[in-house]
Amino acid sequence: MSTVFGLQLAGGQDVVVKAREDGASGVFPTTGPAMLPPIESSAAFLTAYQEHRGRRFTEEEQEVAWAAGLWTAAHDVRWEALHDKAPGVDDALRAQAAERLRRAKA
Repeated sequence: MSTVFGLQLAGGQDVVVKAREDGASGVFPTTGPAMLPPIESSAAFLTAYQEHRGRRFTEEEQEVAWAAGLWTAAHDVRWEALHDKAPGVDDALRAQAAERLRRAKA
């Protein structure tokens, strides 16, 4: 069974979350080109999600969450390159990759 709900982060950014017993995903909706949310927004989302579900992530779940966010950004960069789209994520990915990898313990 899945549950879909919305969260609004402190900065006013909306997030749509689909949660199941075995996992969840969050989407930062946008109508323009793909974007990588700032690290602070990703961290705020993870905190809000854990509070909403009433259970903190284990250390391994935290690592997976940070790695998954980095993987989706890399996917967006690949898609943009394959479809000759103006880059929307590549500069942010370069700037944030080291910190996101550190948080993923990768």
